[in-house]
Amino acid sequence: MTSPSAPSNTVFFDFVCPYAWRGLELAQVLRKAGEQGFKLRHFSLVQGNHADNAGQQEPAWWLTDQPGNEGNSFQQSSLLAFLAAGAAARQGEEMHWAFTLALFRAVHEDKKSLDEAAIMEAANTADLDMDQFAADRADEAALRTSLRTDLAEAAEIGIFGTPTFILPGGEAAYYRFENLTRELDTARQWWKLYGEVLNSGAGIATVKRAKNRPAKKT
Repeated sequence: MTSPSAPSNTVFFDFVCPYAWRGLELAQVLRKAGEQGFKLRHFSLVQGNHADNAGQQEPAWWLTDQPGNEGNSFQQSSLLAFLAAGAAARQGEEMHWAFTLALFRAVHEDKKSLDEAAIMEAANTADLDMDQFAADRADEAALRTSLRTDLAEAAEIGIFGTPTFILPGGEAAYYRFENLTRELDTARQWWKLYGEVLNSGAGIATVKRAKNRPAKKT
């Protein structure tokens, strides 16, 4: 069990990514068992893959500098979701997790659009204080500043995909989950495997299956 003072793992995610959803579901299983602490942080795949940032040491194009009603659908929906998550986070860590998982499930499990309707549904599902949520969402400049901090840290680390987990010792890697689990023993096994691969003396950097040999379904 982790104590309240134990250092937390960090997970960077983007709401548009189904792999990030499955990664956070695994993290939630471990959190609820009291075995691991995970801190939520945001990484924008739109920003990471933007043409203006190709080959750049630091991003030249920032999602936080963009108007909410411009760009493609991924840009608009991810910015909307990030800012809403930032507002939810002002109600505490548990509310942040509750909102984040509710929105992920609405989009990737229930196949709803990542839009204002899904955000409001997730806020209600998470049992947020809706008056406070509305007031905090109106503080958009501060929410963009907070998001910018996450994106800058992600760039400094060199994150390129989600979910990327960072261990308390600083080790970090993208972990692509093809399968979903909400079962504790399975979550423990998969998390243990992540740590073993990340810290292996073999220096494993990439494992990618051949396209005609998909992952075994569980």
